[in-house]
Amino acid sequence: MKPTVSETNVRIRGRSATVVAGGLTAVLALAACGSGSGGAGSSGSGSSGSGSGGDATTLTLYNAQHEDLMKLMVAGFTKKTGIKVNMRNGEDFELANQIVQEGKASPADVFVTENSPAMTLVDGAKGFTKVDPAALNQVPSQFAPKDGNWVGFAARSTVLAYNKTQLKPAQLPASILDLAKPQWKGKVGIASAGADFQAIVSAVVALEGEAKAAQWLKGLKENAKVYRGNNAVMQAVDKGEIQAGVIYHYYWYKDQAESGENSNNTSLHYFGNKDPGAFLSISGAGVLATSKHQQQAQQLVTFLNGPEGQKILADSAAMEYPIGKGATANKALKPLTELDPPTVEVSTLNGSKVVELMQQAGLL
Repeated sequence: MKPTVSETNVRIRGRSATVVAGGLTAVLALAACGSGSGGAGSSGSGSSGSGSGGDATTLTLYNAQHEDLMKLMVAGFTKKTGIKVNMRNGEDFELANQIVQEGKASPADVFVTENSPAMTLVDGAKGFTKVDPAALNQVPSQFAPKDGNWVGFAARSTVLAYNKTQLKPAQLPASILDLAKPQWKGKVGIASAGADFQAIVSAVVALEGEAKAAQWLKGLKENAKVYRGNNAVMQAVDKGEIQAGVIYHYYWYKDQAESGENSNNTSLHYFGNKDPGAFLSISGAGVLATSKHQQQAQQLVTFLNGPEGQKILADSAAMEYPIGKGATANKALKPLTELDPPTVEVSTLNGSKVVELMQQAGLL
């Protein structure tokens, strides 16, 4: 039985929810980086502002992004508009399935995720209304689906964290697909139960096809050690338990900014060359078709990928990439223009198919 999503100000930091293939029920795996609980709460000061909603409106945001980041972004939105935002926090597919199951009775006005396959799940159930052109025009076209039913506001790059004492740059794989080769047996780590890694697999499927993706997953089953989250993978690399691990870039940058305790022995390998291993996962935002506050909900989405929201993201400790036109990322990050990611139509990233393939390979 699926757990009820609670209103909380403490959320699970690891991304561990998976979607059962062929259905709309989420199977929730253990959290990658720990968990927490808390009472009901809301974000925003409630002060009056210039927005048309004023403080008479309270939006309900189903939030699957990191809570600390979204609290900053919605606080900025409330300060500007006077529109309060009540956050319900959960995992990508947990909340996506919650929205689908609630149907017309859903209290959600806006849904935001860390990875785009959960957006595709809701969109496939006709859960979204079209995003205002103002929001769509604020990001390059590759950061929104062609139907315009949701839009991106942040990105994270796939990387290979490697132990600097065990591997030299010349020994690093040219492609993420090479990790399925026999020479990597027992030397690489993944967090296969997490929505982060499943988004990466979805890119492999979209770019290489199901047959090649299935063969790759079979090789990973033979080679990879499985951990409970990206941080755990990075820590294992840092300790020398494994030589390398697939993670998103910001885990390493955040640890470096804090103390480097879990990353000082590691470095990051960017695959580039439009390899599936250079995949950029997009955090999405969309307005629910059933929202009773359509105008104010559209304002929130437009704020998230607009100049003010993107600056809040860039100035935060999240270390994710702002993707708005003209936005500038944290100077510590490798520039977005140098990543050379593959071009992927975000609406094709199919979470259900990925889970099916991973189950067949024995990785779930």
